[in-house]
Amino acid sequence: MKIHEYQAAALLKQYGVPVPSGIPAFSVEEAVRAAETLGDGPFVVKAQVHSGGRGKAGGVKFATTVEEVREKAGAILGMTLVTKQTGPEGRVVKRLLVNRAVDIRREYYLSLTVDGAAGRVMMIASGEGGTEIEQTAVDAPEKILTVPIDPTLGLMPYQSRDVAARLGLNPAETKQFIRLAAALYRLFIEKDCSLAEINPLAVDASGNLVAADAKINFDDSALFRHPDILELRDLNEEAPREVEASKYDLNYIQLDGNIGCMVNGAGLAMATMDIVQAFGGTPSNFLDVGGGATAEKVAGAFSILLTDPKVEGIFINIFGGIMKCDVIAAGVVEAARKLSVNVPLVVRLEGTNAEAGKRILSESGLAITPADDMADGARKICELTKEARR
Repeated sequence: MKIHEYQAAALLKQYGVPVPSGIPAFSVEEAVRAAETLGDGPFVVKAQVHSGGRGKAGGVKFATTVEEVREKAGAILGMTLVTKQTGPEGRVVKRLLVNRAVDIRREYYLSLTVDGAAGRVMMIASGEGGTEIEQTAVDAPEKILTVPIDPTLGLMPYQSRDVAARLGLNPAETKQFIRLAAALYRLFIEKDCSLAEINPLAVDASGNLVAADAKINFDDSALFRHPDILELRDLNEEAPREVEASKYDLNYIQLDGNIGCMVNGAGLAMATMDIVQAFGGTPSNFLDVGGGATAEKVAGAFSILLTDPKVEGIFINIFGGIMKCDVIAAGVVEAARKLSVNVPLVVRLEGTNAEAGKRILSESGLAITPADDMADGARKICELTKEARR
């Protein structure tokens, strides 16, 4: 789960990380009042969307007076912000953050993330902070520092001190960096984060380290432990079908293809997407219904696929273990009878109660094409989709 910058700043401040003075605003008038509350400028007016690259897209503007804040807020609020992360459709800006501008003398990058391969949290830092950090990672990877953190020991002061030295911080800045990094790590662990990023980590005119911008993401599987974090969720920033999928506790990620896929098991889902691609189709989603799905859950999953206007065909690929094939079949039939199925539908069922599931589908009266195996199913859905398009 992602949150907005102003929410991330509030969490950082709670853990003792210095952040600029700032106030969120949901209208131009609120932005003006925020600037008046903050006092003398200059100010920064920032679009609040779940995307990086806001500055390059026109979503971050500087203002020296309250009247300029009014002007800049009016220009940003309601605009469709298009960045590399939003895709061409962009995101409509509905929230703003008005900050007192930081007099930045130097910029650094600092983050904590989970390294799945290493099985531990990794600190990442660079002396090339700011808007070009992604390009720095490509063009000059040697400028990106990575420090694995032992899960039993946590982030040790000597590790932060070493990073500070490699970044070229002076003694006073190093002391601040050690405290700041420890606070960031504590936040990361206590709130079950998947990413905690400060970019830029700025050194201001007084020599103080300030988190001038921040991004924090959380592990969805741990949100049950953090109702306070769950309250920060902004559904307007999520794809509608992904929001609907979360109601059924489905693992769903929307993609840009034309073949809807419904599978049980993440590994099988990845293999299904690969084989659909191999036969000339492009998956429109990743959808794992899990091992213990009910007919209602399956019906919900199928409904989500049918409501995607880009879907030109659906491939259901089930290998029944804990998940019973007859339950899948019943859910598909239930959803298909409620919704108009006007695209080709191919189903492959193997495993527990496969014969019972196939019988439910064959007796349903629905236009369902059975598949003998995964490759046969992928080939059939791609061929049927092409024929339907003609």
